[in-house]
Amino acid sequence: MSNESDSSSSSDPSITSSGEAAFRDRLSTLDAKGSRKWIYPKKIFGKYFNARTWLSYVLLVLMFTGPFLRIGGEPVLMFNILERKFIIFGKIFWPQDFYLFGLATVTLIVFVILFTVVFGRLFCGWVCPQTIFMEMLFRRIEYWIEGDWKHQQKLDSQKWDWEKIRKKGLKHFLFFGISFIIANTFLAYIIGSDQLIDIITSPPTEHMAGLVAILVFTYVFYGVFAKMREQVCTNICPYGRLQGVLLDRNSMIVAYDHKRGEGRSMWRNKEDRRAAGKGDCIDCHQCVDVCPTGIDIRNGTQLECINCTACMDACDHVMTKVGLPTALIGYKSEESINTGVRFRYTARMIAYTVVLTILVGVMTALIVTRADVGATLLRTPGMIFQEHDGQVSNLYNYKIINKTGVEMQLELRLLQSEGTLRLIGELPATPPAGVTEGALFIDIPRSAVQDRNTKVTIGIYSEGKLVRKMRSSFIGPIPGTHIKEGHDSDEEGEPESSDKD
Repeated sequence: MSNESDSSSSSDPSITSSGEAAFRDRLSTLDAKGSRKWIYPKKIFGKYFNARTWLSYVLLVLMFTGPFLRIGGEPVLMFNILERKFIIFGKIFWPQDFYLFGLATVTLIVFVILFTVVFGRLFCGWVCPQTIFMEMLFRRIEYWIEGDWKHQQKLDSQKWDWEKIRKKGLKHFLFFGISFIIANTFLAYIIGSDQLIDIITSPPTEHMAGLVAILVFTYVFYGVFAKMREQVCTNICPYGRLQGVLLDRNSMIVAYDHKRGEGRSMWRNKEDRRAAGKGDCIDCHQCVDVCPTGIDIRNGTQLECINCTACMDACDHVMTKVGLPTALIGYKSEESINTGVRFRYTARMIAYTVVLTILVGVMTALIVTRADVGATLLRTPGMIFQEHDGQVSNLYNYKIINKTGVEMQLELRLLQSEGTLRLIGELPATPPAGVTEGALFIDIPRSAVQDRNTKVTIGIYSEGKLVRKMRSSFIGPIPGTHIKEGHDSDEEGEPESSDKD
């Protein structure tokens, strides 16, 4: 299996040192027989890990509190697929807003492609929920109970005695408990925190479907973090396999500087490595020991690498101890390694970043400025204008859509300087996510009709505030003609326009 064509060039240290690239024949998590090889990553520390830790804490707090935060009485985020109700930043989106979801999907795809081309798998290592939960929650619990990697290996290899039963039992009990909390949180994003609390506080017999959903979510998360682990990144998530076609030689990735590091040899105190023709890599294997997917970053870019920076911290720590420059492994590009020029933004990267900024800005603007009321106003098909008592009248059909989660009592007003609006019947309250339809007349004095086709605007008001406008065409007599009052015009109406402002 080939992971990355660029990395298999003649400059690949695994090829120049051994004459073959055996590591590319199989995944790092499989042995020679194709069986699962359990990964025991060494506990890591360092400046990059500390930065990821603080970022993870912020994201975890936001995730677990998200369903309970409110904006204008609505959740910050909710994706109720069952009821086709989606809430983003307190604004409710219904199937009528499908065009926004289509645009958001296109924006997300373009964003992922362009972001990866420029920044590699930065998302995977820093903000992906799989990485954050695994490294910042479950892995830390494992270290706390079973110890570092060597202790874990020893515990797994020993017989089932009281120590092993106690430690394994406690670990998996906590794993299942955290998975239950995560499942409840994710379910709250789907059905809402109020409904989730109702399920939790009510007898299970009253919410069997909700209970089953929570248990299913719990077992899925438990299986992922207790058993699947890095297999999700390497075998299930398509993003890792896509990076082979998205990355190029200028992409910023976690990479080993083989120009500086080769040839490798063990450290000898007070040895002049340059004079001896040796590289800075002292072959301590620390970068491999800390890797959560079990790869050797010195072999080049591989699909298993999630850019978590663990190897960077480990290598920097060793380089500091032996007095060599840090960043032997760091955020670099293939081009910067081969040419010796520091990583820099190319014109294409700047263009991609501008495009990303524009896409995110447009989507944010559409979400923020989206109106709570949708409306259409159309001249009634087959009807023509009437003239009576010095007034010209047109009949219209209107439709008003309430996109909020509360009932709205609306009022319609004609925004023309001259003319009146007459509703046929009363305008009822518009229910949450509901539609109100009806008909109305617009009357304009004959003297004010200066054109056969005049634009008219109706304002929709809620609690005295203008929330939406509807526009359409008002058809009148040709200037200079006269129609007998009380009779319909025999002038054929022109196609009216619909309205959505």
